[in-house]
Amino acid sequence: MDLKFYHYKFKNMKKIILLSLLTLLTLSFSSWSANVPCSGKKGGISHCEGSRFICNDGSSSKSKKDCSSYINGDKKQSKADSSSSVISNPETVAQANTEITQSGDVLKLDYPGFTVWLDCSRRGAVKFRYNAQRDSGNEKRYDKFFLDSNVPAECQQTTAKAYGSEYDRGHLVPANHLDASAEAIKATNNITNILPQAKNMNRGAWLLTEEIVECYRDIDELLVVGGVIWGNNPADDYFVQSHGVQTPDAYWKVIIRGVGQDERAIAWIVPNSQEATRKRLDDYLVTVDEIEKITGEKIPVADYAKQDKPSASWLIPRGCNKG
Repeated sequence: MDLKFYHYKFKNMKKIILLSLLTLLTLSFSSWSANVPCSGKKGGISHCEGSRFICNDGSSSKSKKDCSSYINGDKKQSKADSSSSVISNPETVAQANTEITQSGDVLKLDYPGFTVWLDCSRRGAVKFRYNAQRDSGNEKRYDKFFLDSNVPAECQQTTAKAYGSEYDRGHLVPANHLDASAEAIKATNNITNILPQAKNMNRGAWLLTEEIVECYRDIDELLVVGGVIWGNNPADDYFVQSHGVQTPDAYWKVIIRGVGQDERAIAWIVPNSQEATRKRLDDYLVTVDEIEKITGEKIPVADYAKQDKPSASWLIPRGCNKG
């Protein structure tokens, strides 16, 4: 009887110890989770608004921690390779949807809705690509520019602040063409998609190419491929010290519509100068073949269309809503 009693008592003690350990683990996890801003269903940190954490589900965290200090400290997460240094900067926005593929100095950045190829040696993009589909959205443009927390610091500009000196923060992929998705339209404001563009060019000839895409995407799905001609003109490299980036000499863009025998393309090389106004866009028309020879890129256009150069840029259809 005595042996059975002690055996029973020992089994009960084991159960009590196991339950105690499980309780401690549960409390520890709950405490850890409570100390991690935007954890669980909130989906992680999207960005900071002052000291507040804004979560990926759009809510704000109740955490009493200071968001800027937290993002800049040891808690900041990144998809970048652990061997690369990552940025610690209050202009950084934590993101969850940058897929990165590296080839030498070039990072291929797959954002929601578009792709940018980033040259680490230049801290700027060399190419971009996206499909412009029928306009079915009206998401608002994100009002801030920011560094990408997933991209190594040495591969992007040192700040997302305005350039000044009559240069805009010019989009390679414009926000308006991705307005069906709040996530995608926000991603276009990554500094990896931004480069110095002369004010008149950004709001003139370059803007007109964007308006052509905006209107014709309601007629056909379009493939848009473009990029940068960096050149070697130190006279306008105003932002090397402030942003770590040179000023490109020109930008190129190809719009492709139709398939098979109906495939058509239009291409421009737009100089990055104050003279590149809307009225001069036709002066910058080139063939796809010319762009391939200058840049070394292979543009996905049928061979018969690579030699075509229209006498004028595609007209904006009457009644097109460019907004």
